[in-house]
Amino acid sequence: MRYFLFLFIFVIPAGHAQDHLRFKDEITAITTKYDTLWDASKASVVFTGSSSIRIWNDLQKNFPSFQIVNSGFGGSQASDLLAYTDELILRFNPIKVFIYEGDNDISNKKRPKEIIDTIKEIIAKIRTENPSAKIVLIAAKPSMARWSMKRRYKNLNRKFNRLTKKDALIQFADVWNPMLNGRKVKEDIFIQDGLHMNDKGYGIWYSVIKPFMEE
Repeated sequence: MRYFLFLFIFVIPAGHAQDHLRFKDEITAITTKYDTLWDASKASVVFTGSSSIRIWNDLQKNFPSFQIVNSGFGGSQASDLLAYTDELILRFNPIKVFIYEGDNDISNKKRPKEIIDTIKEIIAKIRTENPSAKIVLIAAKPSMARWSMKRRYKNLNRKFNRLTKKDALIQFADVWNPMLNGRKVKEDIFIQDGLHMNDKGYGIWYSVIKPFMEE
């Protein structure tokens, strides 16, 4: 019995570590891309997180006054971003970091507290390397595909917002409410899958994010 307990304790964490390796090729592609594009002599703003960031293709066009690094990787959860914080955030020495995680976490039945604890670890790693960097937590968005889980998303967003009250360098970008029409999610801001946004949806995000960029 003790032997099997030993295996349970040590094999399970190893399995979780292996999960992150499914993104290895995508992370390599991102870092290779910015080996060419990134100018270390210019201040950088990093946008990172899951696919809602990854497919925001006109970020640099939207914010031409800044050197934008889009290191989003589709399907990621907060624990995946934590595993790749060095490659996707720290290597760019950003003055500001926008993080979008939690959407896939909730869909994969993770509890809001677990997500927040992981986000805190990411923030701590950023703080260790760059204490003055500003961090903006983008609210988990509402969507047609995941509307049945809205209460859990709203709970997570309240915790995100609460976290920002404890640190003047952490802010909360509320994209949730602008994406609603009354008590329902706007349906004309998504592509066919009901999860990812079209140009109109990103127009809403742009209007929310712009003030944080201009500060």
